[in-house]
Amino acid sequence: MTPLSIRRAAVAAALLAGAVCASAASTDRLKTFVEQTRSASADFTQTVVDRGGRKIQQASGSLQFSRPGKFRWTYETPYQQLIVGDGTKLWIFDKDLNQVTARKLDDALGASPAALLAGDNAIEKNFDLQNAAAKDGLEWLEATPKNSETTFERIRMGFRGADLDTMELKDQFGQLTVIRFTDLKRNPALSPELFTFTPPQGADVIGE
Repeated sequence: MTPLSIRRAAVAAALLAGAVCASAASTDRLKTFVEQTRSASADFTQTVVDRGGRKIQQASGSLQFSRPGKFRWTYETPYQQLIVGDGTKLWIFDKDLNQVTARKLDDALGASPAALLAGDNAIEKNFDLQNAAAKDGLEWLEATPKNSETTFERIRMGFRGADLDTMELKDQFGQLTVIRFTDLKRNPALSPELFTFTPPQGADVIGE
């Protein structure tokens, strides 16, 4: 898979990651997660499969977010990429290309998966939420973007107990991106420097 494809999946996931009783509905878990989780950190693995179920990419890294609108998504393998939302802009740094892309954060968030984790509390403004059947030991919810122009047609979130365990993102081309979180910490003290970005000297900067 190309660095551009990984970047698109990363932005969707970053643009990505509650304590509730075991009998609560999955939609209630998400709302509680958003209300009670001001910041978080986790490691992740990401797998992308095509329409036929063939694995086309495997990646891993770490993430941190501080709501609303600040996040850092770092890919360590197979390519080194960094995505930072500083509250105003979204920065994407492709180390191999020495290229930085900048966008207005409001334009990038919208009805993206990141809005479910790092956005404000108005989840149902951008998504239709419904509970889904339990599977693989997880309680699932399904979020459908109200904006038909978004890249993803469906987002599923799986909770294991009180913690967010997995996100599944199905795009309009039939590809499925599965992100599994480990070592998730809610409301850690995070340095503000994590959510700042200065383009490296000599990097090609594209965008705003």
